[in-house]
Amino acid sequence: MLLAIIILSHVIGVATAVGALMKTRTPQGTMAWILALVAVPYLAVPAYWILGPSRFEGYVSARRGGDSRLRDALSGIEERSRPFRAAIPETRGGIRAVERLARMPVLLGNRTRLLIDGEATFDSIFQGIEDATEYVLVQFYTIADDGVGNRLRDSLIRKAREGVRVYLLFDRIGSHRLPRSWVRSLRTAGVHVQAFLSSRAVIRQRFRPRLQINFRNHRKIVVVDGREGWLGGLNAADAYLGLDPEMGPWRDTHMKVEGPAVLGLQLSFLEDWHWSAEEILELDWEPRPVQEPGEAVLILPSGPADPLETASLMVHHAIHAARERLWIASPYFVPDEGVLAGLKLAALRGVDVRILVPARADVPLVHLAKLAVLPPLLDAGVQVLQYEEGFLHTKAFLVDDRAAGVGTVNLDNRSFRLNFEITALLMDSDAVARVEAMFRSDFRRAGVLTAHELSRRPFLQKAAARAAHLLAPIL
Repeated sequence: MLLAIIILSHVIGVATAVGALMKTRTPQGTMAWILALVAVPYLAVPAYWILGPSRFEGYVSARRGGDSRLRDALSGIEERSRPFRAAIPETRGGIRAVERLARMPVLLGNRTRLLIDGEATFDSIFQGIEDATEYVLVQFYTIADDGVGNRLRDSLIRKAREGVRVYLLFDRIGSHRLPRSWVRSLRTAGVHVQAFLSSRAVIRQRFRPRLQINFRNHRKIVVVDGREGWLGGLNAADAYLGLDPEMGPWRDTHMKVEGPAVLGLQLSFLEDWHWSAEEILELDWEPRPVQEPGEAVLILPSGPADPLETASLMVHHAIHAARERLWIASPYFVPDEGVLAGLKLAALRGVDVRILVPARADVPLVHLAKLAVLPPLLDAGVQVLQYEEGFLHTKAFLVDDRAAGVGTVNLDNRSFRLNFEITALLMDSDAVARVEAMFRSDFRRAGVLTAHELSRRPFLQKAAARAAHLLAPIL
């Protein structure tokens, strides 16, 4: 009996290894999974079914199943947006590539505002919600039952009672501590609430999909009446106001967008809501410019249901487009070999490459893994700066004086291949200048990390960093 179980386990392991060979996206990940599945199937098979797939098949099926209804809901959006399409020369970074990734054009007529840290961000968002007259779309990865979270709850309840349509979407894993009573109070008041649960069965599928709990919806989006939108790094919790005594001050960046580009935020929310609720929302898709010609903005959603690795390709494109400077801020910096090679090559060809990371860690394993990838970058001439006045959670980048990005994408495998993310790409000189000013302010609060400093680390810390880096695909 025991022999039969062992043989069966190895047969299942080999069969699963074939699936990993066909579906895992990176050669390193494929080899690691195959070796584990063949050698120790008793442990590796359950782990693979939970952590292994990098393609969110359930969401893909739901998207395909709702394609006709999504097309109906968005009928005419391309034609309506045509007058606001930005005629940006291809010399400004190959804009066609990112437009194709986003499935949306760069649009003019926008106004953007950088929101630095929690107080400015939440004041802006809550004022926008207060001004809503038709509908409010709210999406956060984490919502907490605390001061900020309850302020959000009360604001949404108030608008629902005024007759405004209110939709709230949160990630089940990121908001796992949210009490049921909190959600129930919203639903009782008429707010439509859904949890983004990656292992949800899709009714139209013939079989229940595999466990997919390693996928997270990391987007933070608010849309009011189709005319104003917000996105960035802050979740709805007190910690993002710097009120967590362990983390101290919280350095983060959000952005307010007004104008036709808001439709990109709305489209992203629509697809996520369709997956979660199997419902197509009736929304306003008329582009509304706020200034002429206005800022050129592209909203770029990315995630594991995309046919291509959208976030990874966006970062690669930014690296290769840089001619003078490439500045990146990322709290979780564990990029793959392709991105590391691109950063080193950029520095070697004379680009001013600066990576801004937090000096302190909120996830120790990620911090250790980061230390393993920094020495080769420093050797190539990349400058690494550690933000010292609190915890840096900003996700942003700057390419020359031509383009900038602000959103939710970190430079790690989770953001590139496992999380649903969103980025606002800015191509207006004034908007890019504001991002540059933000970086320069943060650089003044950061210390430069040197190769000598890293080389002086104790041997055990170096070994732990190398070991942690082996876990990079799932961190």
